[in-house]
Amino acid sequence: MSSSQAIPDALPPRQMSDADVDALRAPYQELIGFVPPRIQARTDLGARLDPDLLRLQEELRLQAMYPACFDVKTSQLMLFGILLALMSDAARLHALAARRAGATWEELHAVVNLAFLFRGLPAANLGAEVLLKMAQDEGAA
Repeated sequence: MSSSQAIPDALPPRQMSDADVDALRAPYQELIGFVPPRIQARTDLGARLDPDLLRLQEELRLQAMYPACFDVKTSQLMLFGILLALMSDAARLHALAARRAGATWEELHAVVNLAFLFRGLPAANLGAEVLLKMAQDEGAA
């Protein structure tokens, strides 16, 4: 949902400028290369209904996602593993972010194996699916 995309008339207008919404979305663009649809929806709705909470959410997210004691790659590998163990489709986004931050296929696969230890074959299957799709997309690029 880009800043120019049509929104149903039932919703109030944005209380934040397009530039402010774009600034909140910029870290996602930098981290994974695009703004996921759910993030686009949340930021657009929040900009219309509760911009103060939206700003707080994003501030908290940035504080937690970028701890001073870990580099981005390490944080993203951890998030990939946590979300993989939870069987969350968001695991794919953090695998992409880890890869963009320099994670190797071996490191990503090792995270899949760690998730397998505590979640079993469903996590291993999801992880393999995510990594193979990423490799296909990289090969096509």
